[in-house]
Amino acid sequence: MLTSYYKTSFKLLASVIVLAASNQLAAAEPYFPPAGSWQQVKPHSLGVDTTKLQQAVDYAISSENPADKDQAIVQATTFGAREPYDQIIGPMSVRAGANGLIVYRGAVIAKWGDTQSVDMTHSISKTFLTTVTGLALQDGLIANVQDFVGPYLPSDNTLFAGEHNSAIRWDHLLRQTSDWQGSLWGKPDWADRPEGEAKNWPYRPLYKPGTRYKYNDVRVNLLALATTYVWRKPLPVVLNERIMQPIGASSTWRWYGYDNSWIELDGQRIQSVSGGGHWGGGMFINAWDLARFGYLFLHDGNWQGKQLVSRDFIAQARTGGSAKADYGYANWFLNPGRKALPAAPDTAVTFQGAGRNIIYIDQQHDLLIVARWIANGDELNQLVARVLAALPKD
Repeated sequence: MLTSYYKTSFKLLASVIVLAASNQLAAAEPYFPPAGSWQQVKPHSLGVDTTKLQQAVDYAISSENPADKDQAIVQATTFGAREPYDQIIGPMSVRAGANGLIVYRGAVIAKWGDTQSVDMTHSISKTFLTTVTGLALQDGLIANVQDFVGPYLPSDNTLFAGEHNSAIRWDHLLRQTSDWQGSLWGKPDWADRPEGEAKNWPYRPLYKPGTRYKYNDVRVNLLALATTYVWRKPLPVVLNERIMQPIGASSTWRWYGYDNSWIELDGQRIQSVSGGGHWGGGMFINAWDLARFGYLFLHDGNWQGKQLVSRDFIAQARTGGSAKADYGYANWFLNPGRKALPAAPDTAVTFQGAGRNIIYIDQQHDLLIVARWIANGDELNQLVARVLAALPKD
């Protein structure tokens, strides 16, 4: 009888200690990981169900994308299987296996796979791109997202000439609603994810800029070029100085363009980077650096008291456009009505790239998930559901 009493008392005391520690961490100043390290804690110290968390991790590992790890082979058998002009013109890589991290209340509570592997991140490159465009807005290099893009480019540049292309605004490029018509780096706009019959591809109908969403890497690469002209220096340099160094990212990431995407600017030869890995290139990065990037936006662009990215820009980025309500600025995938991710709150945001590369940002639960090379179906939603099930209930 007495033994049973002590056991019950001990369990109650342990629960109080865990709850107190959890509340203390929640009330404390936000934690920001210094360069080269990130606090890792035992999940149960934050009230996390260790068994359920392990089930989530096991699910992520077992749900690895079954496609070939060689990204050049994937390109040839997906986009290249149907699209013209499918020649690879930028670096490709052979990826690692499934890997990722779960960060809860500022602490790493789980990790799996080779999180140090510097792999292609495909269209999460777009989120890095829109970020440096946002910095140009922040610095006044771009006065307003509703400005026409053409006047910001050199006077001899014809990319935004003509009645159709001259009506394109920065907001249209950021939201992938520009319907820009033309060719860039040897790739015509209609050759990326062409619609209808092949004979009609070069004669596609035109849509008024801003009225139709189309996921199109040619136009994203146009945003990269236009933003390069505005900054007058390579975008990786801007990203490194303004974002990656301040958040303590490693020196291993690389942001590539194409073999033929070089321009001369102010007497210097500069490579215009790509916003994805469709034809190679884009951001090559490890899971830890992706986590730092996502953690910055989990905290609304603030890092250790310094506002690196404008809150106003982030508010715009996470607001759906009139042409697509669940898509903000590239590549901010939104969750209105919980349609995309039923398991997640409607305020959750994901940065997504092919393969599948995911940064999941959930401010409601103070949760960040980096999941790399997870399958393309409902697997992400199922992973989120399992992670949320492991967290303590409010």
